[in-house]
Amino acid sequence: MYKFNEINYKLIENYKNAFDETQVKEKMTDYFIDFDYVIGDIAYGKLRLKGFCKRSNERYSNINDYLLKDMYLKDYCAPGSPYFVLEKK
Repeated sequence: MYKFNEINYKLIENYKNAFDETQVKEKMTDYFIDFDYVIGDIAYGKLRLKGFCKRSNERYSNINDYLLKDMYLKDYCAPGSPYFVLEKK
């Protein structure tokens, strides 16, 4: 378990060992509090974060649907880039 902005998260995927707690602490802002998942990907040595929701979340929309995670990784991330998924607990 990890804690960012007083919210507990569980690391559920860590492709190519992408997760670095220190980097995530630097990037994780209050913006991500309402999301059920946070995906971080690394390209060109930089970490990017994106929030995703379950369909039951009031912030849910087609662009942050967690069920479309694989499409997001394929279409918006560098091919084969390291990534991780944090799930809010």
